[in-house]
Amino acid sequence: MTELENVVKNIDIKAVPKAKTKKGLDELFSEKPLGSFVTNQRTIFRLFAPNAARVFVYIFHVPGEPVHDQFEMSMDEDGVWEACLMEDLSGKFYGYKILDEAHMWDGKDLPIAVDPYAKALTTFVDYLNPRLSIIYNDKYDWEGDNWIAINLRDLIIYEAHVKDMTSHESSKTKHAGTYKGLVESNTKGGINHIKELGANAVELLPTHEFSYYETPFQKEYGGKHNTWNPYEENHWGYMTAGYFAPAAKYAQPEGELADHTWVGKSAEQVTQFKDMVKGFHKEGIAVIMDVVFNHISEYELANLQVIDREYYLRKNEEGHLTNESWCGNDLASERPMMRRLIKDCIKYWMTEYHVDGFRFDLGKILDYQTLEEVLSEAKEINPNVIFIAEPWGGGYDPTGFSYRGWSTWNDQFRNGIKGENPYNGLGWLFCKNFGGKNKESIKNNIIGSLMGGRDGLYHSPEFSVNYLASHDGYTLGDFIRIACQSGYNEVTKGNVKQFVKLSEEQMQINKLAAILLLSSQGIVMIHEGQEFARTKVVRNDKYVDDPHTGKMDHNSYDKDNETNYLNYEHLEVNRELFEYYKGLIKLRKNHPLLKNAKPHQIKFHSTNNEFALAYSIKNNQEEFVFIVNTSEKNLEFTTPNNNYSLIVDANVSGTVPISTIDKIVIVSSKSGCVLYKKY
Repeated sequence: MTELENVVKNIDIKAVPKAKTKKGLDELFSEKPLGSFVTNQRTIFRLFAPNAARVFVYIFHVPGEPVHDQFEMSMDEDGVWEACLMEDLSGKFYGYKILDEAHMWDGKDLPIAVDPYAKALTTFVDYLNPRLSIIYNDKYDWEGDNWIAINLRDLIIYEAHVKDMTSHESSKTKHAGTYKGLVESNTKGGINHIKELGANAVELLPTHEFSYYETPFQKEYGGKHNTWNPYEENHWGYMTAGYFAPAAKYAQPEGELADHTWVGKSAEQVTQFKDMVKGFHKEGIAVIMDVVFNHISEYELANLQVIDREYYLRKNEEGHLTNESWCGNDLASERPMMRRLIKDCIKYWMTEYHVDGFRFDLGKILDYQTLEEVLSEAKEINPNVIFIAEPWGGGYDPTGFSYRGWSTWNDQFRNGIKGENPYNGLGWLFCKNFGGKNKESIKNNIIGSLMGGRDGLYHSPEFSVNYLASHDGYTLGDFIRIACQSGYNEVTKGNVKQFVKLSEEQMQINKLAAILLLSSQGIVMIHEGQEFARTKVVRNDKYVDDPHTGKMDHNSYDKDNETNYLNYEHLEVNRELFEYYKGLIKLRKNHPLLKNAKPHQIKFHSTNNEFALAYSIKNNQEEFVFIVNTSEKNLEFTTPNNNYSLIVDANVSGTVPISTIDKIVIVSSKSGCVLYKKY
């Protein structure tokens, strides 16, 4: 029995009536506003739960204290339950008690459900994440702010985690680990770092309210037996609890986020999130939210599973929950009111929070009708809205997404260039052809992974999100470290600062990766810290016995500690790489040809080397020649014309000429360069 359940009054459910609706589940649909809202000094609650037999709304004045009042709701023929209270309850807390025939024997043990449309939530910091919804009714001054309009092929996305960006002391941030800290001025971390690098969009790992904890390690708890997560944390946030509510923990100073306390009671997280978006927009940086509509949290007391699992979740022919998400359940996006929730949610974050775009986790689990409708309706609000998906989960179809106007993460770009794993799955950067991909595959990656070419996926480059690393898997820096040391994964004597410094070979491979990424057609995505070869070494935790301590981590979702936090001292150790990324980004941004080239403007030149590429991008005004040599041999290349300026070599990058190249250029082993000529 949780603290929340202890304060709830008992309900007499001796006779539970059947639900009143006679329609089939797929026939049910309502356009009534859902959630809680205040109008004309009245507070209205609406919840869609067609299989419930009775629903009560509980009102709390203070979380953790006994329920102040309870009201039974009535259901219409479309499965919407409603209660109208004749007072303004703004700022109060509430939850739903759902009773159905399956629980006639003991309705008292049913947990209190959060409102799936709640605009803010308060969470009790404990296992199973007890929560209450907040009746939120505040106004916000956007000071003329609006969405950032960026052409898809102009996007340089920085994938970031709110807490990672400012939690390490090296960020010099006053409000560490928070929305406020992320846009704080005069710091080394957060927005200042992103701005200095030159990215024009930030893609935030999930910031919906989510489960902060999994369950106790090596114990049976809440129907789960945690054998995999000794940290018990859910750091990345891919266990959504409230689709319309920003995560409260990112509005709490680190010292105030203590166990067994209620966080988010003041709903300050709403204002802080809006301030954060406004702060990014003032610097011309778009905000993209990572959203999880493929499954709901398995570590919750009460969410859609308690409200109506028969409606909201998919089942197989045997009546068991499907699990294509590998997270215990899959949302039934094809149900009309689940589809409506997804569309309402996206449009709410666009209009209420000025969010510029969305990245759909495991997007292929959702049905295509929902994906088509949500994009169409979002574009009616903002024609420049950004929609990106993982094109896998219950299938794999980047081509199908692109035909529907969706951009997707291009894992074939990642795997072809870098490889799938650093032990026995290396790619072209390491003179290997992973999965049968070869030089022709890499050429097609550079022009946008177009259909008709080798391993083609897209009918237009703007649908390819080109990336080499993300939150999943090893960082690019660690991938290269391991690959260069034949599977080595130990940090020498625990000296991370010494270990993080790149060797000459590691530095050169990181730079080659940057050239390939930032010269390719499509959207560019950079994983946080990639630009200084961030490492994720498992740090010693006195509370956790982790056999992987001291090794590089490929799955740090469970570690809310220095393993994940960006250490900006490491930026100084590898500043040469940071400046290289910075120069290439400036070059790409300053020359529209480099990001908007048509296929006929890109020409590949012979190098007589399977692991060397030379390609020119040219129009009537200017020409660039990129030469990338990943092989062990020096490359002598004859340029297509005379009198080029060398603007990128093995040491520096940017827009300023380094020297003049007439006809012959020698490119050393594992290095690259860029030549420029103006007509």
